[in-house]
Amino acid sequence: RQHTGHIATNVVYQAHHVSRSKRGQVVGTKGGFRGCTIWLTGLSGAGKTTISFALEDYLVSHGIPCYSLDGDNIRHGLNKNLGFSAEDREENIRRVAEVAKLFADAGLVCVTSFISPFAKDRDEARSVHASSGLPFFEVFVHAPLEVCESRDVKGLYKKARAGEIKGFTGIDSEYERPERPELVLKTGELSVNECLHQVLDLLKEQKIVPNEILEEVTELFIPEDRVNHVLAEANTLPTISITKLDLQWVQVLAEGWASPLKGFMREREFLQTMHFGNLLDDRSPHHLQVQANGGAINMSIPIVLPVSSETKEKLEGCAAVALEYQGSRVAVLRNPEFYAHRKEERSARQWGTTCPQHPYIKMVMEGGDWLVGGDLEVLERIRWNDGLDQYRFTPKELRQKFKDMKADAVFAFQLRNPIHNGHALLMQDTKRRLLERGYKNPVLLLHPLGGWTKDDDVPLQWRMRQHDAVLEEGVLDPASTIVAIFPSPMMYAGPTEVQWHCRARMIAGANFYIVGRDPAGMPHPETKKDLYEPTHGGKVLSMAPGLTSVEIIPFRVAAYNKTKKAMDFYDKDRHDEFQFISGTMMRSLARSGEYPPDGFMAPKAWRVLVEYYTSLQKKN
Repeated sequence: RQHTGHIATNVVYQAHHVSRSKRGQVVGTKGGFRGCTIWLTGLSGAGKTTISFALEDYLVSHGIPCYSLDGDNIRHGLNKNLGFSAEDREENIRRVAEVAKLFADAGLVCVTSFISPFAKDRDEARSVHASSGLPFFEVFVHAPLEVCESRDVKGLYKKARAGEIKGFTGIDSEYERPERPELVLKTGELSVNECLHQVLDLLKEQKIVPNEILEEVTELFIPEDRVNHVLAEANTLPTISITKLDLQWVQVLAEGWASPLKGFMREREFLQTMHFGNLLDDRSPHHLQVQANGGAINMSIPIVLPVSSETKEKLEGCAAVALEYQGSRVAVLRNPEFYAHRKEERSARQWGTTCPQHPYIKMVMEGGDWLVGGDLEVLERIRWNDGLDQYRFTPKELRQKFKDMKADAVFAFQLRNPIHNGHALLMQDTKRRLLERGYKNPVLLLHPLGGWTKDDDVPLQWRMRQHDAVLEEGVLDPASTIVAIFPSPMMYAGPTEVQWHCRARMIAGANFYIVGRDPAGMPHPETKKDLYEPTHGGKVLSMAPGLTSVEIIPFRVAAYNKTKKAMDFYDKDRHDEFQFISGTMMRSLARSGEYPPDGFMAPKAWRVLVEYYTSLQKKN
């Protein structure tokens, strides 16, 4: 039914009781009102919808509420009674402008993708927003007519040239180019990702999105042109001697795995982590300022530097100190802040136990009685010279690798144990499901933990040899797999720690994360029962705040299928067909040089384990 020209006169505008500031505190996961409209205009086929949906996906994945109003979609509902006459086109844009204004007023970033060929209609849309005090950004999605016509995804240009469509913009109806748009996207020359980041830059400049949306990886290395200056300074500073464990955390911070942390946690950040499981963006003591600057970020574990009482007494009041490892200065800690290391309370909150036999809690209890936080400047990249540095990639390097591989999905698998075919089955199944969902080139990030682990875990160098053997035997596809070392120490903190593992991979560019059974768990040192309920890690991860740009792939129980002679997903209705091969049984077989059932592990990979356990027996 066509719209009428009647205007309602007996209506009075009602003011909302909820202010935009108040609404902004609860809309999305990044605090602050961000309502605005981004008006994408351009010829059919210029790329408006593609950019709109890419922007929507990016912002929502980073905790910014966004909704895309697409021209075709709107004509399926709200504007399905409108045609393409000049009058109907005007009404089409008028309605969309009003809807966009409401979305923006609700605190959403509203992205509209409409040809909107007439300047007066776009000006009216801007005016509608201006009268309500809402930001409006006109973005000209510019591609030459010949480029748009060569794309012709919908076949509309062909029909217009054949006379089957009348009044088609660019063919027999004029498109009025914007004279002063806030942004011009030359989609004939730029990739979708380049266009996306130009829009994000605009939103950052206009204070619509916080800086960390763009600066996702915060590296703490000193720029090359300042290294000599800071090194000379470090040689004059008082020092804190750090352990290998501390240096591993320095590496984690320096490479940006814990972004946006600028160094070891100060007391404020430590308390946020312990009590909220979140890190607030601001280091100031004013809570309201923090809320205005962008909300909370998932940070489930404390990254801290313990020091002795003697060190604290000696260095308190210093403007900067140097961190020294084995006689070499590796970093400068600026504006250090000392605060009490409440070890029992930390253990109870972080691990849910204070058992002194827990391997990491034992190190906490034996460590310094004080913690020191501060801004970290790292002099150079940390290398361990253990023959494995070629596997150590920073988050930025991994992102570049995914880009070079043209990955459209990255799924990460965290592990601290050798890979058996049950693990491989999970990874293979995840890839299959991603392909079924329409992804063309999913890439696996096989990401073993490379920091400190407890004494009875298989050492990193042996695990890496075993992982290489799995790839060599074709159990996993080498062409679509990146094997890299995650530098974090292992804390064995179960569901609390698994959030850290997932978020670090999100920082590195993964958008899918496979969570296994009892992640970051271990047997209780005294009772020998599971310290954590084995399914809680996956459940907690699926609910964890601040992990919006990564999708959790839940664990499916795999066991050895005696009929198939292969690892298979367990089916309780066929229980008798399955055998569960425990880690204890696996270690026992390897120590005795025996082989597990065919299909449990790639033979070459198994031989690496036999060699390791044999060497262990000889050493003992």
